Amino acid sequence: MTKVLHLISGGDTGGAKTHIFTLMKGLNGKVETKIICFIKDTFYDEAKKRGIDIEVYPQEKRSDLSVVSKLSDEINNGKYDLVHAHGARANFICMFLKKKIHVPMITTIHSDYMLDFKDSFYKNIIYTTLNKRALKKFDHYLCVSDNFKKMLEDRGFDKNKIHVLYNGIDIDEKIDYIPKTAFLERHKVNYNGEFLVGIAARLDKVKDHETFIKACKETLEVNPDIIFLVAGEGDEKRKLQDMAKSFKIDKNIYFLGFVRDKYSFFNAIDVNVLTSISESFPYVILEAAMLNVPTISTKTGGIPEIIKEDYTGYLFPIGNFKSLAKYILELYNNREKLKILGENIKREVIEKYSHKSMGERQKEIYDEILKGEKHEDN
Repeated sequence: MTKVLHLISGGDTGGAKTHIFTLMKGLNGKVETKIICFIKDTFYDEAKKRGIDIEVYPQEKRSDLSVVSKLSDEINNGKYDLVHAHGARANFICMFLKKKIHVPMITTIHSDYMLDFKDSFYKNIIYTTLNKRALKKFDHYLCVSDNFKKMLEDRGFDKNKIHVLYNGIDIDEKIDYIPKTAFLERHKVNYNGEFLVGIAARLDKVKDHETFIKACKETLEVNPDIIFLVAGEGDEKRKLQDMAKSFKIDKNIYFLGFVRDKYSFFNAIDVNVLTSISESFPYVILEAAMLNVPTISTKTGGIPEIIKEDYTGYLFPIGNFKSLAKYILELYNNREKLKILGENIKREVIEKYSHKSMGERQKEIYDEILKGEKHEDN
């Protein structure tokens, strides 16, 4: 059985974490896997609870390279066939690890690496530059959408070394959520049967919540019978709250902060929204779909691969708040269409984006890489 070592920072809380956990379940029985992370946090604890083979090689800071020798010993002595990195920290470590091991190294492109540190001037200059350099050292690349594959090709990466693996979701996982009214009461939402529109994304510039707030204003000018819920934390929070107040719509917009029980959030809303400038293949679309909630999203990244116009949801151009408002109002006025979209997207996710199909495709990619390496050796 192929043996693969996965490397990830361990501080992950969003899509990368879900991707890893879903992938581990999909690969169970197909590939022997182990994860090494560099921060002991909730990622490690949750992985342990799931029965995943995981270990921490603690780093004092990103520049601490004492883990490199320890990793090379683990890989060489453990007879791994592949090393699979996830994220900028793991990529950086692999840049130095490359010289010490003799197995192929691959990395998953979970996002546009040129935008990952956009909100911090210092981090953007240092970490983006280092990540760009580190990425050049890998033998193969996995992209979570066709759009990201094209992005790498356009930036000069060898197209023969790029593979596509869509995000998947654990369709066997028990979906726990509290009743809609209980969730809204918990978050002190003054609810009297209004139409509920939600967005779940960290509050930073790349998610472009300003477009969401502008769409709220546009929508409420036509129909005040709508409440907007914002799930997430981030540096943009105060600015967005001030924006809602300046538009005099703050009574209809609730900033919930970080929502741990995501399915309770998706169960409470009627429509899911994404306004991102850049995305890969967001899990919030898959998670909302499991509760028959369709998505209205910007046309970016891999999103058009699952949001099919007027079938599983709607797409609008980046920054076009008027189009977003128009779609929200259309679904408010057509609840039968809302129901059909929800049913369609749930069926689509179960058929095409399960943990099983994700694991099968990942194993195929590993096999292709190893077959290619053996061919080159001969």
